[in-house]
Amino acid sequence: MMAEDAAESLLIEGRLRQALENNEFSLMFQPIIRTGSTEICIVETLLRWTNGQNEKIAPDRFIPVAEASGLILDIGRWVLHAACKQASYWQQTRTIPIVVSVNASPLQLASPRFCDDVQAAIDAADLPPSLLTIELTERLMVEEDAITSANIRRLTEMGVRVALDDFGTGYSSLSYLTRYPIQCIKIDRSFIAKIECDAQSRALVQAIIGIGKSLKMVMVAEGVETQEQATLLEMMGCDYLQGFLIGRPVSAAAL
Repeated sequence: MMAEDAAESLLIEGRLRQALENNEFSLMFQPIIRTGSTEICIVETLLRWTNGQNEKIAPDRFIPVAEASGLILDIGRWVLHAACKQASYWQQTRTIPIVVSVNASPLQLASPRFCDDVQAAIDAADLPPSLLTIELTERLMVEEDAITSANIRRLTEMGVRVALDDFGTGYSSLSYLTRYPIQCIKIDRSFIAKIECDAQSRALVQAIIGIGKSLKMVMVAEGVETQEQATLLEMMGCDYLQGFLIGRPVSAAAL
């Protein structure tokens, strides 16, 4: 089994090296709306890959390979440029601009070039930095190093928003919320899924929102799938909602 997995990883890595040159990547966007509204004001950018054989490769198959091989740096650079270009187009064609939110891998955040890559993407698209958000994971906060810390601070200095994704998934320390200039917390879907029927989950989500609000952070609930969840989150004071109730990932043209 391990040999089969290793062989598949090698195959995927080989094809990934050609994917950028062959223009095999595309972006999908999942809507995020302000609570109580229907207007799309933020989208999370999601990478998709259709290879030369017209096969759709799931992100959970190719992203780990891209990270292990270091190819995520080149792929991430492409995502930044494509996302910023799309956000710039929306700024020119929509009454209300859309903020694009891009996930950054630990390898990207540990690169001394990362903020230069972000700045280059913004400049090439002529995009105001406030229309770009970089999403980080909690693991990055716990496994911090000097370069990662410097990159997070520089992003904020550049005017780019910084969001903490999947909040609450496995780490109990909250000290990084005050240590870093984070503007947004995204509450993990595992908490949202139970708020309709579980009092402890409701209390926990309410506490997370309370902490975020006290620190003047924007709160986003992930994985919102029912109207009852949306109503409860609005009552709790959550700022934004994301999930299948709001909209599934779609192409830019479908937004």
